[in-house]
Amino acid sequence: MKKIVTLSLIAAALAVSACNTVAGVGRDVQAVGGAVTSGAEEAKN
Repeated sequence: MKKIVTLSLIAAALAVSACNTVAGVGRDVQAVGGAVTSGAEEAKN
């Protein structure tokens, strides 16, 4: 029983950290997209 609880806690910790990582990557990609858009607008003018 102790092993099941330990494995469940480890799995939950990994799931939470994975969600944070994916969210961070999403923000990074969004920031790059904004920079590309700004660069394109400046080049157009």
